[in-house]
Amino acid sequence: MPSAVAAANGVPASEHAKQAKEIETAEQLIEAIKATHTAPLWAQMAQLNPPAPNPQTVPHVWSYDTVRPYLLRAGDLITEKQAERRVLMLTNPARPAPYTTDTLYAGLQLVQPRETAPAHRHTAFACRFIIEGQGGFTAVHGRRVPMKPRDVIVTPTWNWHDHGKKGADEEGGDDAPVIWLDGLDLPNFVHFPVHFVEHYASPRYPAEDAEESPIVFPWAAMQERLDKAEGSWASERYLKADGREIGRIIGASAERLNAGASSLSVRETASSVYHVIEGSGYSQVGEATLRWKQGDTFCVPAWHRLQHFADAGAPVYLYRFDDKPMLNALGFYRVEGVDVETLVSD
Repeated sequence: MPSAVAAANGVPASEHAKQAKEIETAEQLIEAIKATHTAPLWAQMAQLNPPAPNPQTVPHVWSYDTVRPYLLRAGDLITEKQAERRVLMLTNPARPAPYTTDTLYAGLQLVQPRETAPAHRHTAFACRFIIEGQGGFTAVHGRRVPMKPRDVIVTPTWNWHDHGKKGADEEGGDDAPVIWLDGLDLPNFVHFPVHFVEHYASPRYPAEDAEESPIVFPWAAMQERLDKAEGSWASERYLKADGREIGRIIGASAERLNAGASSLSVRETASSVYHVIEGSGYSQVGEATLRWKQGDTFCVPAWHRLQHFADAGAPVYLYRFDDKPMLNALGFYRVEGVDVETLVSD
């Protein structure tokens, strides 16, 4: 078989054997083996086996006041039919779209009054934090639920979904758009090329109105949990009724910091995207200091030490989505300070 393969490549195996014997240096060897579609592990050992995680993305903050005017203008210039989804992707300065972190994608989406973002479904999981607007709604696999500011709404894998916005002539609507923060696991499909998208035959998938749904996580309930928690800093996960994470790849949480307070300092293999619900302050992310205020979004790559600091005068509320469920399922989650012997697998 080796001889047949060599012959198929146009060079007899005996010729390769002769050439190999004539190689005198490591450099010549590395150059010669390129023709065999192999590569020397020893030349990349440190890169492939680093002493610590090496994310390719960097900490960054996106100012809502800076991005919002362009998103609104896109609402004027880009029709729903042209866009399918009118979104400004939050691209990391160190990597192109779809990377917000190495495993997470974030984007700001806008729907105008009386528009429909047409129905489709896909392998990717999505969670959405509603930033502003009245009368917005999303229909997910037969349930049409209102998009209320500060609520979190998830779109599970392969669920038909479309989005819309009521106009001023409809009950609960007005002439302003609805805007939300999308969170998806799209970067993973760069490495796992198994992402399918299917478009529905009509702009809207048949759905009935539902004021309550297991895909909706109301802000009022989350804020109550945060405010009841003891201490100057609190963090609570968004969980399903049975206690499971909202998704198998992406999870979400919310945090409260009292005025002038700080969070615990943590360094973990999870990466995250934060949105500032209320208040102002800054976060120390590795060597970077990210200053933020209400409406801003910022990212925290894996293994960057993280600590939040609230400005004096008012409390801070933060929304976060992360890749912790995926890392836990794969056995990749780790937080600095843990006894490393507990990480040994059988």
